Amino acid sequence: MVILFWLSIGIILYVYAGYPLLVTLLARLRSRERPLPPYTPTLTLLIAAYNEEAVIAAKLENSLTLDYPANLRQILVTADGSSDATPDIVRQFASQGVELNYTPQRQGKMAAINRAMPLVRGEIVVFSDANNLYDTQALRELVKPFAETAVAAVSGAKTIVKDGSSLGHSEGLYWRYESFIKKQETRLGNCTGVAGEILALRRSLFETPPDNIINDDFYMAMRLIKRGYRVVYAPKARSYEYVSASAEDEVIRRSRIVAGRYQAMGLVRQLLPWKRPLAAWQMISHKFLRPLVPLAMIMAILTNILIVSQNRPEIYTILLGIQIFFYLLAALGQWWKRGGLIGKLLYLPTFLVGSNWAALVGLARFLTKRQTTLWQRAKRRPQDTSLAQAMTEEKRQL
Repeated sequence: MVILFWLSIGIILYVYAGYPLLVTLLARLRSRERPLPPYTPTLTLLIAAYNEEAVIAAKLENSLTLDYPANLRQILVTADGSSDATPDIVRQFASQGVELNYTPQRQGKMAAINRAMPLVRGEIVVFSDANNLYDTQALRELVKPFAETAVAAVSGAKTIVKDGSSLGHSEGLYWRYESFIKKQETRLGNCTGVAGEILALRRSLFETPPDNIINDDFYMAMRLIKRGYRVVYAPKARSYEYVSASAEDEVIRRSRIVAGRYQAMGLVRQLLPWKRPLAAWQMISHKFLRPLVPLAMIMAILTNILIVSQNRPEIYTILLGIQIFFYLLAALGQWWKRGGLIGKLLYLPTFLVGSNWAALVGLARFLTKRQTTLWQRAKRRPQDTSLAQAMTEEKRQL
């Protein structure tokens, strides 16, 4: 029982602190990468859209203002099964060079991308969503690493715009934590986490994922590493978006991702680069162990209770008290509505517990095969200001 307890604690600590520390120390042993020469390839911005009439116009206006030569840039929207005015709004931008690939039948995001790929003309294809906006220099920052021929894909940075909510604050902290890890991984050779809303790859290396793949962006990136190429992180290529409308909507979004992660675990032969042990270690530590954390959390408190009931040393009673206090803080953070610094601090354990609850939901959806590949757009919190205005303010504070 004691062994199970400490094994559970070890998994939790390794995933959240041990691996980031180890990857940082190893990255410092590597020489810094040399500056890359200027590189401006032809590029296609491929935007997947499903029922996005509320945001697609702003997305296209943002895309048209990005700093990249117009004669080298193609903007292509692939609209899949939209039942609203999304296709009609996109057609209004045709005179500005925006292209539309549309079918009324809904088959899922990856099917829409596969259908659009033969229309892609750029050497580099940038996959994007409709509900995020790019920083002006995002495309230039994304293509810079491609000057190195070994680089096959580049992920930009996902930035959560501050909206004053505790959820937005916690989500923003999480993505800054992820950004730090990705920077260290890139210095080691490969980044194992990619953001599907700002992901660039060489068109010549595009490999269509199987139809049943849930996390297509993760699958594509890991396959490239498996094939011997590099996947890197470009932190200055920033994508901005608001947080989900509620904690419940965030659980739905994360559970889909985790269901896809469990699916990927079953595809280790296709995804893990066994001939590149450093990259395999990174992938296992960063992506395959993290969905196991909620199981370790459950095991930790159950074994701790059993150990205390057996009159073991007092340290186990103290550790049980710490665990109970943590979950009480998470419960309090869920109901605290006053906001402010106290509210944001209280919400951190709530966010952590909620994220791991989403992982359990994702596991259940995977095991029961209820998670489909169809893309369910997450609801976003209604805002007093437009995303473009909020993005401008966020950039000013950087």
